[in-house]
Amino acid sequence: MNGRPLTLLIAAAIVAVEGLIALGLGVFVAIETLTGRPDDMTTALAEAAFGLLVGAGLLWVALGGLFRMEKWGRSPGVLTQIFMLPVSVTLLQSGQAQLGIPLLVVAVAGIVTLLAPPTTHALYGDG
Repeated sequence: MNGRPLTLLIAAAIVAVEGLIALGLGVFVAIETLTGRPDDMTTALAEAAFGLLVGAGLLWVALGGLFRMEKWGRSPGVLTQIFMLPVSVTLLQSGQAQLGIPLLVVAVAGIVTLLAPPTTHALYGDG
């Protein structure tokens, strides 16, 4: 395990899965844009590009940062989870509990594992 605590591995896995989902959604929107007839091609392509960039960025944070025990990986990981909280609440308030509840659970699990003492110790040491 190379000194990686379980909490850090779980956090890296959560961020990696989020990245894969964002990447997959970006690819889906790109394919739908190119094969369909979007109302606004520029907006559709921008949304696809945004999904691809966010997905690639989250994978970089998970694999290049958290999994390699780099200090810089925790901040964007925590920030991502914080951004997911209001999105999940909005989904719940709009009657989309099947999406909001899992998103809320994943966001809370991400925050808990990223801020857990073993993760902090692995990334920042005793000081």
